[in-house]
Amino acid sequence: MRSLFSTANSSGIKEPMLKRLALFGSELVANPRAIGAACPSSPLLARRMARSVKATGGSYVLELGPGTGAITDAILRGGVPENRLVVIEKSPVLARVLRRRYPRAHVMEGDAACIQEIVHARLGLNAGQFSHIVSSLPLRSIPKPVAELIARGIQDFLSQGASLVQFTYDLRNGSVGWFGRLQHVRSSVVWLNVPPARVDEYFATEAHSVAVPPVLCEGHAGPGVTSLRS
Repeated sequence: MRSLFSTANSSGIKEPMLKRLALFGSELVANPRAIGAACPSSPLLARRMARSVKATGGSYVLELGPGTGAITDAILRGGVPENRLVVIEKSPVLARVLRRRYPRAHVMEGDAACIQEIVHARLGLNAGQFSHIVSSLPLRSIPKPVAELIARGIQDFLSQGASLVQFTYDLRNGSVGWFGRLQHVRSSVVWLNVPPARVDEYFATEAHSVAVPPVLCEGHAGPGVTSLRS
């Protein structure tokens, strides 16, 4: 019988659930607004977020704000190859943990407002190579100007035909107000998550490539990361 106190990552390595909870708790204390939740995402929410995410035709999937990796696990179990997953995590502590847990994924420490700079300058990829963005960013709890910048950056990055999956604890309004340039496809509520969460799915009907002001993303396009084009 599978232990309730352990979980396995995509490489089959079992990790104590209590260890993940402790890591989540330490990050919550250090930066509560950036975490935006009192508990990690449940397996039910993780599966709902990942259910429509596929890396088809050699495309990549971009995950924003993965935290301790609950939704990352679900994305990989859904069939996305680990080497086709790009993860952007702002917390240095969590980024280090994620690199160790998912050695074949491309885990980048950085700001989600700087997607273009991180993906293009540091990885050598372009927006057209990504089929999905999966975002767990707490847009309602971080400062509104920052949230608006992130939402704009996501919409600017998505190429025509690409999709966004975003969850929020705002069950009534969802995240629709943040992504006006995208077509809202569907929403659903995971009632058994703590607290209940709404998952919104979007589709980009056209590309809107607008660069983020370079001053904001200074340092995100630095050297030291091997290009994936080689």
